[in-house]
Amino acid sequence: MSVIQVKVPNVAESITEVRIANWLVKNGDFVKIDASLCEIETDKATQELYAEAAGVVSLIAKEGDDVQVGAIICSIDTAAAAPAAQPVSAAAPPAPAQASAPAQASAPAQTSAPATPLAASILADRGIAANQVRGTGENGKITKADVLAAQPAPATAPAPATAPAQATAPAAASQQRTATPEKMSKLRLTIAKRLVAVKNETAMLTTFNEVDMKPIMDLRSKYKERFEKKHEIGLGFMSFFIKAACMALQEFKAINAYIDGDQIIYHNYCDVSVAVSTPKGLMVPVIRNAEQLTLSGIEKEIKHLATKARDGKLSIDDMQGGTFSVTNGGVFGSMLSTPILNPPQSAILGMHNIVERAVVQNGEIVIRPIMYLALSYDHRIIDGKESVSFLVKIKEYLEDPTRMLLVV
Repeated sequence: MSVIQVKVPNVAESITEVRIANWLVKNGDFVKIDASLCEIETDKATQELYAEAAGVVSLIAKEGDDVQVGAIICSIDTAAAAPAAQPVSAAAPPAPAQASAPAQASAPAQTSAPATPLAASILADRGIAANQVRGTGENGKITKADVLAAQPAPATAPAPATAPAQATAPAAASQQRTATPEKMSKLRLTIAKRLVAVKNETAMLTTFNEVDMKPIMDLRSKYKERFEKKHEIGLGFMSFFIKAACMALQEFKAINAYIDGDQIIYHNYCDVSVAVSTPKGLMVPVIRNAEQLTLSGIEKEIKHLATKARDGKLSIDDMQGGTFSVTNGGVFGSMLSTPILNPPQSAILGMHNIVERAVVQNGEIVIRPIMYLALSYDHRIIDGKESVSFLVKIKEYLEDPTRMLLVV
């Protein structure tokens, strides 16, 4: 048979429905084998579907449609002949004809190819203008691959004549009051449902403590250059916190467990979920067996997962199966918060910004870089004594980091 039906693949065991986020081809287009057909969005990630064969595409599902796994979304007629190649020289003459420099200088600024939603989010995250990227998709559309291969182009000086003319546009636009409905993404819908479920189905409570960050800051200042030279990775704060958390989790087993029906599932390993902010929302990839990693190993995993998250390359497996979570609101300036649980996990550690504060040490008032820590936990499985003792243990490791290094 010359027609191939393209079906929604089984992306994960728990996912039964996906959304057609964006078609990268049009009805009747001829596609080559392995060409990108569309982007599908699940409640965890966005991924592309590719053509299994060359031929002419007939679209069945529409952008924004929610379709079941196994449903047919388009077909490819493999018997259709490829269109005759357009000679490249046919488009060449217009360029020399417009010999004036001003006309050619303004063309790139006026023409920017449309980008796929995933490509647009990566463009925004990397600070790259769409007109700085050459699209290789259908009709010049910018795809994720185009963005990942692009480098931010040096900014060109704007034409002086156009600046005053554009200055009046925002003033007129600001007089208009608009309310634009936009369909929630599968990811945002799932986040909303999970957060409401956590509040309704757990006995969530938060305990706080503060940490003097000076010992870690001194240690980093002393060794960061040698550390980076040896391991080819920077030494950040997050690796210290994850290492301290993993060591404390070995002592307080309930905090690394979760409830499953009428059972408590304990883990002898620490798969730590790390919250990463991306243009599409908060992603929580998992560092597997974090308790076995050194500081350099943790740093490399954080960088690897954060890069995948921001480039839209996280798989569903990357985000499943964590036993404990760490989130750092301090990078956004948060002083104190009550982080919400990441189900089915029973606890999450919240880091915050570091602020110099006056504290009393050995009977004297001194200035120290202080960070507030927050531990949110499910009181159904974790008692108050355990939660407070766990947070105190983390504080002890962080304020005397050589204890962690000696154990390692």
